Amino acid sequence: MGPIRIQKIIADSGYCSRRKAEELISSGEVTVNGRKCSLGDKADPQNDVIAVCGEKLSAALPERRYIMLNKPRGYVVTMSDEQGRKIASELLEGVEERVFPVGRLDRNSEGLLLFTNDGQFANEITHPSHHVSKVYRVTIDGNVTDEQLSKLSGGVELDGGEKTFPCKVEVLSEESERTVLRFVIKQGLNRQIRRMCEAVGLKVGRLRRTAIGGVKLGMLKPGEWRDLTKEELRILRSSIGKGKNKR
Repeated sequence: MGPIRIQKIIADSGYCSRRKAEELISSGEVTVNGRKCSLGDKADPQNDVIAVCGEKLSAALPERRYIMLNKPRGYVVTMSDEQGRKIASELLEGVEERVFPVGRLDRNSEGLLLFTNDGQFANEITHPSHHVSKVYRVTIDGNVTDEQLSKLSGGVELDGGEKTFPCKVEVLSEESERTVLRFVIKQGLNRQIRRMCEAVGLKVGRLRRTAIGGVKLGMLKPGEWRDLTKEELRILRSSIGKGKNKR
């Protein structure tokens, strides 16, 4: 095996996703044979000593794990938190492998969250060019007009200036004080659905992700986790291939 990009070596080791590895390299947290490396550098994983945040990576590839968690509200999706908040990965009791979250859910959101130690898999699921679909059940405080639905589905400009892709939005139920919507999006912008709703004057009361790339949360209870089945992995990998370079 010849030299390969260091972010790929880190992702393949199961330390973190490739995107996170690039951030660590850029911030000077990665060394090769004791020297800090730069983004784009390559190394030989069999002969070079690569360390991340002072921790030496093993040359041996770990056993791959692919996990789904029903994340409850109140948990942050990060591997550590300086503010002492509850961390979603702490719910993975009994998982010996070092796994990391695939994508994100904000603290007040809940539902399907994937974890893995397969950096390539994580990168394929989250990379914007693959447009893997994600389904959300969103409870809105009050009523939603046809005009607001039209704006949401057609794409809106967010507070940061980004324009969202067209997506599917439908009304599941409507009462006097709340409306339940179903969103199907193929982007992964930070707090995207909450920001989309804010852009058209709607307030989100509850947000739960129910599916990713055709894999459904099902009856998994909040706070519980399980390994993905072979069929679910096949479905996810199929969704990566179908969604690549399409909107």
